[in-house]
Amino acid sequence: MLDFSLMQLMWLASPALPIGGFSYSECLEAGVDTARVATESEAQAWLLDQLHLGLARSELAVVAQAIPAWRAADAARIGTLNAWVLHTRESAELRAQTEQMGRSLLEWLRNHTTATPEHIALLAGLQPTYPLAFALAASATGAEVRDCLLAYAFGWAENMVQAAIKSVPLGQSAGQRILSALTAEIPAAIDHALTLNDATRQAFSPMLAILSAQHEVQYSRLFRS
Repeated sequence: MLDFSLMQLMWLASPALPIGGFSYSECLEAGVDTARVATESEAQAWLLDQLHLGLARSELAVVAQAIPAWRAADAARIGTLNAWVLHTRESAELRAQTEQMGRSLLEWLRNHTTATPEHIALLAGLQPTYPLAFALAASATGAEVRDCLLAYAFGWAENMVQAAIKSVPLGQSAGQRILSALTAEIPAAIDHALTLNDATRQAFSPMLAILSAQHEVQYSRLFRS
């Protein structure tokens, strides 16, 4: 990979990217509140399940399909994938998260040099979701699709580990052990995502959706809903 491409992907994966990913727990906080996650091992198992049962089967697959669509300027395909993300968010807070992060990344792209004005205008007209906005940003790096997915998944993993540290709560060393476990599993999750098409891509995590709806009205919380 060229140095430029690698550094751009590192930038997109960084928690310092001003898109607000750190402010969401993706229902982990509700899992803590309902005593489903109370230890390091439970937090690790939760996030590994979320990686394989959620991220790999939906968002990673969408990003994998959206990157070539952006590179081909296939507006119809981009619109279809964006609509799928919107329609498969199973709670108000999950939809609000993908919309807010999509808008924030769109604003970042407006002040960056990695996307053309035409692509930015297309994204802006879509009620952009985060996977489609990330795919646009990643497509402009010139990196291979698999490398782009590694950046997406690692950025997600870092944010979720920080959510676990704050909400369980856990120490930094425990967080690093969980991140190590996630990092070891990310390549397999990406390999699975790359095999999916429109007929096999899915977003079906009913217990996660229930916990998300509970988190929206949770009495006390650290993370956005």
